[in-house]
Amino acid sequence: MPAGPVETTALGNLLVQARAAGVASGGLDAMRALVRQTQQIVRYEPRGDDAPWRDAAARVRG
Repeated sequence: MPAGPVETTALGNLLVQARAAGVASGGLDAMRALVRQTQQIVRYEPRGDDAPWRDAAARVRG
């Protein structure tokens, strides 16, 4: 599961305002790409083969 910076809410607000002001352009995909280019994203994966991890992963994946 990817985890972004702790400032994600603030970054989202900034991007919406930048887009409204004409400083940034594009849709959701473009905004996400900008965040990926400028922020460190860490991926966390469960370790081991425990049933609770498998069950939780199945719930997340739907």
